[in-house]
Amino acid sequence: MDDIGEKYDGATSRHVDEAFRRRQSVAQLQNNVTGEIKNPLIGIPKDRLLQDVEEFARATDLVDMIPMLQKGALVAQNPMGINNIPELNDEDRRILIEENTHRWRHPKMLYFTIILNSIAAAIQGWDQTGSNGANLSFPIAFGIPDSGDECTAAGTCENNSWLIGFINSCPYIAIAVFAGWLSDPLNDRLGRRGTIFLAAIFSLLSPIGSACTQTWGQLVACRILLGIGMGLKEVTVPVFSAENAPTNIRGGLVMSWQVWTAFGIFLGTCANLAVVNVGDITWRLQLGSAFLPAVPLVCGIWFCPESPRWLLKKRKHAKAYASLLRLRNTPLQAARDLYFINAQLIQEDELIEESGLSKNGNFFTRFGELFTVPRIRRATQASGIVMIAQQMCGINIIAFYSSTVFQQAGASNITALLASFGFGLVNFVFAWPAVWTIDTFGRRGLLLFTFPQMFWTLLAAGMSFFTPMSSPAHLGLVAFFIYLFDAFYSPGEGPVPFTYSAEVFPLSHREIGMSWAVATNNFWAAILSMTFPRMVLAMTIQGAFGFYAALNIVALVLIFLFLPETKQRTLEELDYVFAVPTRTHAHYQLTQVLPWWIRRYVLFRKGAPCPELYKFETMGTTYDEKYIEADDGSNGHEKSV
Repeated sequence: MDDIGEKYDGATSRHVDEAFRRRQSVAQLQNNVTGEIKNPLIGIPKDRLLQDVEEFARATDLVDMIPMLQKGALVAQNPMGINNIPELNDEDRRILIEENTHRWRHPKMLYFTIILNSIAAAIQGWDQTGSNGANLSFPIAFGIPDSGDECTAAGTCENNSWLIGFINSCPYIAIAVFAGWLSDPLNDRLGRRGTIFLAAIFSLLSPIGSACTQTWGQLVACRILLGIGMGLKEVTVPVFSAENAPTNIRGGLVMSWQVWTAFGIFLGTCANLAVVNVGDITWRLQLGSAFLPAVPLVCGIWFCPESPRWLLKKRKHAKAYASLLRLRNTPLQAARDLYFINAQLIQEDELIEESGLSKNGNFFTRFGELFTVPRIRRATQASGIVMIAQQMCGINIIAFYSSTVFQQAGASNITALLASFGFGLVNFVFAWPAVWTIDTFGRRGLLLFTFPQMFWTLLAAGMSFFTPMSSPAHLGLVAFFIYLFDAFYSPGEGPVPFTYSAEVFPLSHREIGMSWAVATNNFWAAILSMTFPRMVLAMTIQGAFGFYAALNIVALVLIFLFLPETKQRTLEELDYVFAVPTRTHAHYQLTQVLPWWIRRYVLFRKGAPCPELYKFETMGTTYDEKYIEADDGSNGHEKSV
């Protein structure tokens, strides 16, 4: 009887400890006032962890992988203490060390997946640039010019400017109104690859249709269909990249979206120039050429492995492991990531249950939860800020209308297209530094540096229009400051919004959250596209540039106060980052970070590091210590480690 009692007491104690650990973790996921980022495996005794792994393997048809999964779980529990894990051999330790010493050494299949995703991004940029070049001639072909003697005599210049803006904005309206939101159910049913394939079909056929239109109404219809393809890709591709990429280079790989969008813009400007002298069909070829990059995407996407996190969400654990084997260098790394991701997703599910929410809620339920569940609401707010800031900064008044802007600066049609070519080249070249800096300087650091630079360069570009048109310096100054503005945009607000938004939502709300972010971005892109031609008529080009320059300062303040950093953290660890109350984060920035910044960069006092709100939990803290800390009057809050 004593033995039975001891076993009962031991089992009861273990269940009490597990219940306490779960309550503490879920509580911090809801209101993480300490800023501590927790590992859900820390605190589990070794024998219990190994038993949990064995139960997991038997439940998921991975029995043959039990020894590898156990090693992987031990590494996931204590990634900084691999030398103290006797189950690892020297080869295992070398592989794990090389994750940091050779960050970019990964399987070809991972890079093949990123290349296909990059092609999807290039389609977006090419689509934008085709309409940019076509703006010089399609209004005349359809009888809706917004400048010149014809519309002045007819009194239709103002109405036509609105109409041209509407035609250009149709893809973005389509994305904001329905295409972005369609991504949620389509991702759920078709997976990441299936949704991208469907988007590629739209991107293949819509440009061909645009090139064959006979009225501006037909062009509107084709551009709406183009918007469906663009919206599905914008939501799904960054998420697909983020879910497949290793944590330590996730930012660099996910931001390939922006690098190759910039490359697509560059290719589009090249195509615009290549057909500039072919006559009346110039604008048709400029719009239609965007089908070219869609061909390899349609052919290649099914060769990529499906997202392991999407497969885990669908309870397809064996397939998720097979996918990770293709995306990681060794079975040990695949096993570690599989078990660790699964443990963190279980914790997400517990958070949802503790919050009284349905894990399988419908579209409308999950949409409402974007604004009602505190952890998800903070991600919604942050992604909304960074997406709106991309439109506030003014980049798209140039990306959409650069040919028109340079024409107003005194350039001929060919010169305006050449200047736009330079804009596309700068955009592409200067996006590359962010591949290395986004995971070192961080998303937030890049934004805080580049927004002040975009403010003064865009303002200077606008003021350059005051130089006399007869001066040879007029066009040169305008182009110089626009290129400089572009150079600061490309490594900052260019790559960060889609990278950031693809990371910040929990898996349960990742599709609907990304849909929200993309819809927000494209809604304001549509507003910008529609209003800019009219704004130029009402405010002059100088006033329009000055207006957007001022919005850069507004965006800077919002980013400083409300945008948490996400670099070097797993997608699931971000649950703790966004559990920190908004008020706590903003107060910390104002009272700790801002004074440090003034001392460092205004008073030039070097030495003290920038204070960090977020701290990682390590194996050095046990749950017994936390019990003591809570019982000693800490009100249940765990000390930061």
